[in-house]
Amino acid sequence: MTTVQAADVELARDATDDDVSAIPLRRPWRWISAAVVLLLVFAFLHSVLTNPNIDFAAVGEFVFDPRILEGVWLTLFITAISMVVSTLLAIVVAAMRLSSNPVLSTIAWFYVWVFRGTPLLVQIVLWGYLGLLYAKLTLGIPFTDVVFWQVNTNELISAMVAGLLALTLNQAAYSSEIVRAGMISVDEGQREAAYSLGMSPLYTFRRVLLPQAMRVIIPPMGNETISMLKNTSLLSVIAVLEVYTQASMISSQNLKQVELLIVASLWYLLMTSVLSIPQYYLERRFGRGSSRNLPPTPLQRMRRAFMKRQPGPAPAPETKAVGVV
Repeated sequence: MTTVQAADVELARDATDDDVSAIPLRRPWRWISAAVVLLLVFAFLHSVLTNPNIDFAAVGEFVFDPRILEGVWLTLFITAISMVVSTLLAIVVAAMRLSSNPVLSTIAWFYVWVFRGTPLLVQIVLWGYLGLLYAKLTLGIPFTDVVFWQVNTNELISAMVAGLLALTLNQAAYSSEIVRAGMISVDEGQREAAYSLGMSPLYTFRRVLLPQAMRVIIPPMGNETISMLKNTSLLSVIAVLEVYTQASMISSQNLKQVELLIVASLWYLLMTSVLSIPQYYLERRFGRGSSRNLPPTPLQRMRRAFMKRQPGPAPAPETKAVGVV
């Protein structure tokens, strides 16, 4: 071996010795804490499943009872109507709060202050007992005896209508603040650019500001939808036959209170899980402009995991080039 070759071998050995192999840090307490948590979860599940005071046969019997299913559909109907109407009302209230008109902004602030400052249960009871305050609702010229139309309050505002009014008006107060926060998050230059192009304030709000604000609005609005779904159980105080009221009526007959509460809880868990799916895809849709690479969806993750397990094509055989001297 020549002197030059020996020097090259020494340099290669030094370069190999300088390479740093990263060794992951051991975290034994992480595994210990995970094992403790799993142990506690299994202990809780074992205590529930082996509890002789719970009649699981009754749970299976009533989980698909026609009365429970009717309550489930009514719960979904109330949630859908209340959220759609309250969202539209929230957009109007948020626009009034952001308006330069002091009368509109003050009325909107007062509306939010009242409905956010009083408990939802109190509002439900007040709407349910509105007939005690006003026996008849009339439409005519104020401060005169001229009446164009009147109706009995209890006939117009049934328990169902009272529940929808209470949930819608209460939710609109919270949703308006979410919409206002989303509007404030949009850069002011967007509004100025729209005005410079000749767009009206309403058109700017509807086509420029609101679509950009949806990225901030969608996540908390999804949480509010799930809260609305669970708040429908409060309508039991005015005898609206949603799923919790139906479960309570059945349990008052067969004295299976815990079992029917489990049935209602299972349906609430299922409905909230289903409502989380469109929220996830709406967040992805309105977040397309804020991130260069969106996280993969669950279906995309499953497809990638499946493709990784598939055997790839066989590598092409290596060919040696033949040189011509």
